[in-house]
Amino acid sequence: MSSYLGLSSIDIAVFVIYVLIIIGVGLFVSRNKKGHTKTTEDYFLAGKSLPWWAVGSSLIAANISAEQFIGMSGSGYSIGLAIASYEWMSALTLIIVGKYFLPIFISKGIYTIPEFVEQRFNKNLKTILAVFWIALYVFVNLTSVLYLGGLALQTILGIPLVYSILGLALFALVYSIYGGLSAVVWTDVIQVFFLIVGGLITTVIAVLYIGGTDGLLGGLSRMAAAAPEHFTMILDQDNPQYMNLPGIAVLIGGLWVANLYYWGFNQYIIQRTLAAKSIGEAQKGIVFAAFLKLIVPFLVVIPGIAAYVITNDSGLLAGLGDIGQTNIPTFAHADKAYPWLTQFLPIGLKGMVFAALAAAIVSSLASMLNSTATIFTMDIYKEYISPDSSDSRLVNVGRASAIIALIIACIVAPMLGGIGQAFQYIQEYTGLVSPGILAVFLLGLFWHKTNSKGAIVGVLLSIPFALFLKFMPLNMPFLDQMMYTLLFTMAVIVLVSLGSSTSAVDKKAIDLDPEMFKTDKMFNLGAYAILIILAVLYSVFW
Repeated sequence: MSSYLGLSSIDIAVFVIYVLIIIGVGLFVSRNKKGHTKTTEDYFLAGKSLPWWAVGSSLIAANISAEQFIGMSGSGYSIGLAIASYEWMSALTLIIVGKYFLPIFISKGIYTIPEFVEQRFNKNLKTILAVFWIALYVFVNLTSVLYLGGLALQTILGIPLVYSILGLALFALVYSIYGGLSAVVWTDVIQVFFLIVGGLITTVIAVLYIGGTDGLLGGLSRMAAAAPEHFTMILDQDNPQYMNLPGIAVLIGGLWVANLYYWGFNQYIIQRTLAAKSIGEAQKGIVFAAFLKLIVPFLVVIPGIAAYVITNDSGLLAGLGDIGQTNIPTFAHADKAYPWLTQFLPIGLKGMVFAALAAAIVSSLASMLNSTATIFTMDIYKEYISPDSSDSRLVNVGRASAIIALIIACIVAPMLGGIGQAFQYIQEYTGLVSPGILAVFLLGLFWHKTNSKGAIVGVLLSIPFALFLKFMPLNMPFLDQMMYTLLFTMAVIVLVSLGSSTSAVDKKAIDLDPEMFKTDKMFNLGAYAILIILAVLYSVFW
C-alpha cells in the first residue's frame, strides 16, 4: 500500500471524500434561490430558519476545534482529567444561558451582541466592545486555531507549519465566505458526525492498546493505576498544575467567568441560537449541545492521558515499533499528544480521524470568520462608514472583511510556536477581556440601575486591572485573576452608576417579565438529567 506524507492512499481517499462532501454541501446551501438576492438576515443569521438539531450540532462544531482536539488533549497529557471541567461545567452553563440569557436576546431581534449593547447602553460602548471582539477573534481565536491545526498537520503529515496553516485557511475560505452562516451551520451538522466518530476511534484504540487482552475496561484501569494524579478533578494546592486549575475554583470561582462569557456573550457561539426558528427551537438546541458537551472529554482528554501513560511506560512505547518513536510528546510540547496518537491508527481509520481533526479546525475557523464579518459589517461598517448600504453591499463587505481577517490570522499564527499548552494560552489571554464584558452584561441584564457611564468606565478599567493581577508577582492562578477582575469591574460599575444617576431605574433598563423565562417540559427534563449526570461524574472523579 503506497503512502504519502504518513497517510496511505486509502486514508487520502477518505479525507478527499470528506473535503468534497463539505465543500459540496457548503456551496449547495449557499446558492441563491431563483429571483432572490441574499439579504443580511440570510447571510449572517441563516434566514432565522434553523431547527434545534442544527443549532445544537453547530454549537458543538463551532466550539470543538483544534483548541480541544490538540490543545485540550495536550492539557490532558500534562494535567489530566481535571481539564475536563471546562467541558462538563459548560453543559451546566448552557442550561443557564438557554433559560435566562437567550430569551432576552431573541426578544430584541438582534444580529450581534454589540447591537444588544447599543440597545441597553449606548453606541460608544457598543463600538468599544465591537473592537475588543474583532481584535480577540483575529489575534487570539483565529490565530490559535490555525496554529494548532497547522501543528496537527505538521506532526501527522510532515507538512511545514506555514503551508499547513495556509491549506486550512483556504479550506475554510472556499465554502464559508460565499454562503455565510447557512453554509457554516449545515456543514457543521456533517462535521459533528466526523468529530464524534473520529474522536471515539482514537480514544478506543489508544485505551485498547494500553489494556491489551483486558480490553477497554482493563485499559482504563491500567491508566488510572499508572497515573492516578491524572484522574483527579479537583487539584490540591501542591499539585504542579494548580496554577492552571486552582482546586475548588473550577466549581465556584473563575471558571464560571470563562464559561458564562463564552457561551452567553460570545458572538460566534450565540449567533447560532439567534438564527433558530423560534426561542423553543433555540433552547432545545442548547440542551442537545449540553448533552454533547458531556461526552467531549472522552473524545479529547482521555487520549491525552493515554498518550501520557504510553510515553511513560517503556514496554508500551516499545510495542509501537519505529513509528511510535517519532515526535514523542513531552511536557514542554504537550500539544503533540493527540497528533502523535494518530500515527499508529490502522489504515483507513487514520483518514477518518484526520478528517475529524480537519472538521474540528475548519468548522471553528468558518464560525469565527462569519462572526468577525458580522460584527465588523453590522457594528462598524454600517454604523460609521456607510449607513445607507444595501443588503447586497453589506453581504459583500462581510465577505471581504472575513478574507482580510483570515489573512491577518495566517500571518500571526506561526508566531505562537513558543507556547507550551495552547489551550491554557487561549483561556488566559481571553481572560484579560472576558471578566469586564461579563460584568457589563450581568449587571446590564439584571440590575436596573446600571447605566452607560458605569458600564464604559467599568469595562475600560477591567483590562488594566487584569493586567495588574497578571504581571504583578502575586503568584495567583489566572482563573482567580478572572474572578477578582469580574468582582472589581462589577464594583466599579455599581459605584459609578449610583454616583452618576439620580434615577431609581436606568431609562434603557430591560423589563424582565417572569413569563419570559418559562421553559417547556423537554428543556426542563434535559436540564435535570444533565445536573444528575454532572453530580455523578464529579462524585466519581473528585
